[in-house]
Amino acid sequence: MKTSGNTILITGGGSGIGEALAHRLHDAGNTLIVAGRRRDALEKAIAGRANMHALELDVESADGVTDFARRLLAEHPSVNILVNNAGIMRFEALDRARDLADAEATIATNLLGPIRLTNALIDHLVQQPHAAVINVTSGLAFVPLLVTPTYNATKAAIHSYTIALREALRGRVEVIELAPPAVQTGLTPGQETRPGYQPLDAFADEVMALLSHVPTPPEILVERVGFLRRAEAEGRFDETLRQVNEFAAKAREG
Repeated sequence: MKTSGNTILITGGGSGIGEALAHRLHDAGNTLIVAGRRRDALEKAIAGRANMHALELDVESADGVTDFARRLLAEHPSVNILVNNAGIMRFEALDRARDLADAEATIATNLLGPIRLTNALIDHLVQQPHAAVINVTSGLAFVPLLVTPTYNATKAAIHSYTIALREALRGRVEVIELAPPAVQTGLTPGQETRPGYQPLDAFADEVMALLSHVPTPPEILVERVGFLRRAEAEGRFDETLRQVNEFAAKAREG
């Protein structure tokens, strides 16, 4: 992937991983558009940075995605890279009947959102030089966290979707998967300072170093996520499943 001179859209760009990557990509010489629901967070993310722009987007709304794509291309016709980063993570119990609102919102945001936005922009992207789509998944796509089952499932689905998209667009649009480990962000309450999670700045720095490789790896995997990605292939899935869930439970307890 060309790492400078692009016009890049990052969803969920007002905080966490999206904001950190937006700032680093901007520092590398790209024009950035950060999109998300909260205008105040978006404005804070772009403050003091020329060639950074904010657009409101609700990825849960099919009509909203269509309208957003129209506004985006009208204002930024040179956009050539899409980073599908927006996501939510909700804790759910599977051992009893429950209200499925959290599960449905997670599917709408994490799975339907990237599918809809990619679909809305694909005819434009295939015509752009150095075009790329980066889908942000998770190490939990490969080894699930038991208390976030729908989140894990959506990330596993986007992993599979990304493989299909890569093959369908081969030679026209570069398709990359970014699978983070547990990172200190606001994805869940208390996660920004949770011990044992990778500091956000260290994660973003490692991602940028991997993106600069030539050729760009089809999967951007920082060192900490490798044990999840390779668990099944290395014949240690059950043990890794136990370790990950024990670690996460202890971390949440403080």
